[in-house]
Amino acid sequence: MDETAKYLIHAEITAAGIVERSDVVGAVFGQTEGLLGDELDLRNLQDSKKVGRIDVDIRSESGTSFGEITVGSGLDKVQTAILAAAFETIDQVGPCSAEIVVTDIEDIRSAKRRAVVERATELLVEFDADAVRTEDIVETVRQRARVDDITTFEGLPAGPRVADSDAIVVVEGRADVLQLLKHGVKNAIAVEGTDVPDAVATLSRERTVTAFLDGDRGGDLILEELAQVGKLDYVAVAPRGHSVEELSREAVTAALREKIPYEAVADAESPEDALDGADEESVSLGSGAGEGDATTAVAGVESEAAGTTTAGSQPGTTSTEPTEADTGAPTVLSDHIDAVIGTDSGTVRLLDAELAVLAEGEAADAVSLIADCEPAPQTVVLDDTCSQKVLDVAAQRGVEVVVATGDGEYVKQPTSVQVRTV
Repeated sequence: MDETAKYLIHAEITAAGIVERSDVVGAVFGQTEGLLGDELDLRNLQDSKKVGRIDVDIRSESGTSFGEITVGSGLDKVQTAILAAAFETIDQVGPCSAEIVVTDIEDIRSAKRRAVVERATELLVEFDADAVRTEDIVETVRQRARVDDITTFEGLPAGPRVADSDAIVVVEGRADVLQLLKHGVKNAIAVEGTDVPDAVATLSRERTVTAFLDGDRGGDLILEELAQVGKLDYVAVAPRGHSVEELSREAVTAALREKIPYEAVADAESPEDALDGADEESVSLGSGAGEGDATTAVAGVESEAAGTTTAGSQPGTTSTEPTEADTGAPTVLSDHIDAVIGTDSGTVRLLDAELAVLAEGEAADAVSLIADCEPAPQTVVLDDTCSQKVLDVAAQRGVEVVVATGDGEYVKQPTSVQVRTV
C-alpha cells in the first residue's frame, strides 16, 4: 500500500471515555461496513491493496480519549473524499460515544514534489556557490595561498611576519587577520576580545603598533583597553557600523594609509571624531581596487610587495570643500541602512559607487526602479526581503550589493551580487 498510496486521510477522534487503538479500528470497520456498497467496502479495499492500514494514535486524559487517525488511499480523489466522509459517520467506539472529524486529505505526490523543489533549490545554490569563474581562478589561488599563511603568536591568530617585524597591526579577531592576509598585510595579530592578552600588551611596548579596529562600540572599548595595558603609536578605524573583516582591498589600504597618531585620538570621544578631517570616501565599502593597490607600502604595515616596514607619513590636510557630511546627507552605507531599513520606511534606495542616491521609491516597485535607473546603481538598500526577481534584475544591471531585511527563496543566486541581511 505504501508504494501505491496517492493520498493520506488525516482525522481527529474524541471519545467520552477510555478507549484503545483496537476499539477505534474495530469501530471504523464495523460502522462503515455496507455503508458505501461493495466497491468502497473498507475490508475489500484493504484486501485489494487500494487502502492501507488504519494508523491510530490514542491517548487518555481525565476520562476522555483523544487521538489521530491516518489512512493511506490509492483510490482516486473523489473516492478518497467519499471514504473520508464515511469516517465522520462513526459515533460510537466501544461503549463510549465518539466523534471523528477529518482534518485534511494530503496529496502525497504534491508533498513529494515540494520536497523535490526545495532540495533541488538547495543543490543549485550549493552548486553556484562552489563555482569558480575562469577569470577568478588566479585571484582565488592567490588568496588561498595567503590565507594559508595564518599562524599563531603566543596562542593568538597572527600573520607570519608578527614574530620578526618591527611594526604590528592589532585587530579584533581571527577573521580580521585573514582579511588583511588576503590583501597582503602579513603583520597583523588579533586580541580576540576586549580583554587584551598579555602577549599583545608586551609586543606593543617593543614594536611600532597600529590599532586597526571595527567602527563600533567594541572597537572603542578595545582601543581604550590597549591604551591602558600597552603602548599605541597609530590608530586606523573601519567606517562606522562596519568591521575590518568586510572591507575591500582599497578600503584596507586607504584606512591604514590615513591612520593617525594615538595622541590625536586619546582626547576624542571616539576614533571617528579624531578622523573627521579624513576623506571617508576613501575607506568606503566597495568592490576593491586592482592588485597594485593591495601591495602599496603603507606606514607600519608589512605588505606582500614591500616585505619590510616603511616609514609612515602624517595625515593629509583637510579639504575646505563642503562634503556630504556637511549637508546632512548619508556618507556611509550604514547611514542609508538606518534611513531605509532602520525606520521601517517600506522603501528602496538606489546608490551609486560614491553612495549618492540615484533613485528612491516604494519597496514594492524595487524591480522596476532597478531596471529603469540610469546610471545603473552599485548598491541597493531595500526595506523588504530580497526576492528572486530583485536578485535577477540586480545581476542584469551590474549591482554589486543588495542590503535587505531578509533572504527570499532563491532558485538561483547570481555570484556577482552580494546579499546582506539586516
